[in-house]
Amino acid sequence: MPHVITSPCIGTKDQACTEVCPVECIYEAGDMFLIHPDECIDCGACVPACPVSAIFPEEDVPAGEESFIARNREHFGL
Repeated sequence: MPHVITSPCIGTKDQACTEVCPVECIYEAGDMFLIHPDECIDCGACVPACPVSAIFPEEDVPAGEESFIARNREHFGL
């Protein structure tokens, strides 16, 4: 399962996650970053790098944040 960036990233956009991603699958998407679900290798390197704790494995996205799973997929046309 890919990782998903959730609402705490909105307006923050700290690039620490993009700097540690070994496959460069994190992209700028307006007011936040999004992870390309087909490019993510599920390594988890981005999770501890995120200063606002906005990144989760898809299956662990917190309640109320599930819409970000669809937002990631839609942004990349999936």
